[in-house]
Amino acid sequence: MEFLEIKQLKKYFPTPKGMLHAVDDVTLSISRGKTLGVVGESGCGKSTLGKTILQLERATAGEIWFDGGEISRLSKKKYKPYRTRLQMIFQDPYASLDPRMSIMKLLSEPLDTYKLTKTKDETQRRVYDLMEVVGLNARYAHSYPHELDGGRRQRIGIARALSLEPEFIVCDEPVSALDVSIQAQILNLLKQLQKDKNLTYMFITHDLSVVRHISDDICVMYLGRVVEKCASKELFRNTIHPYTRALLSAVPVPSLHNRRERKILMGELASPVDPKPQCRFAPRCEFASEECFASEPDLMDIGGDHFVACHKFGQV
Repeated sequence: MEFLEIKQLKKYFPTPKGMLHAVDDVTLSISRGKTLGVVGESGCGKSTLGKTILQLERATAGEIWFDGGEISRLSKKKYKPYRTRLQMIFQDPYASLDPRMSIMKLLSEPLDTYKLTKTKDETQRRVYDLMEVVGLNARYAHSYPHELDGGRRQRIGIARALSLEPEFIVCDEPVSALDVSIQAQILNLLKQLQKDKNLTYMFITHDLSVVRHISDDICVMYLGRVVEKCASKELFRNTIHPYTRALLSAVPVPSLHNRRERKILMGELASPVDPKPQCRFAPRCEFASEECFASEPDLMDIGGDHFVACHKFGQV
């Protein structure tokens, strides 16, 4: 069994017009010490998937297996020991950090909550160690989030996630709000931390150019469903699903001579509220046929651990 396994996971939200299928029948696995990149447009369900795995949202159906144990049906009391093992780095560090707390207080709060240190001096030493690990000078310990730039704030978010010594971290677009130069620093930091601490990541992003440099495997989501999943190198070498091709075509190429043809998606997004039993990408797909509007394709293995959900596989 893999370190993390998700089996037919569903998360629906009630709305006045019906049930919104944010995550719909997702099956995935991640090996210990590896990174799974989850890619898709805003609203595809990737952040909800991460929150559901961490029990920040309760799953509607399906199973979540972590290190050999099924955790999706645990009560809050029984799940509490897992809180230290599964953590999250949020997209916007300014929104996720309490502006009324100093950096010292922000990083000591998890230690105090879980009673991981016994004295105030021990807590302070642990906070300074965390700051050193993420590349922050100790002089910022008594600063407040608004006094730091975006890169330093995100380092605080990473240090806070590391404070409980987790084994699995959901990175929810941790670099999307940062400048390009700072993005590279944070990505390199995450990769070094993974190497040093044998961490397992789910890296959520909408940017394929970012995810290819940090992920071992990549999963592409569209309106709550997985449409393609394979190794990172395989995805860029052999892109199958029309939606993945469109995403890849939007990645800038730093060359005047090898420009990639941009694929512009036409048509309207299908509604995620009580969706019809059809391919959810069909209304925007140039290759869609009657079959695509008549039934939803299953995620099938086409060989080499490359999975695709498309009726037109082999025809386009």
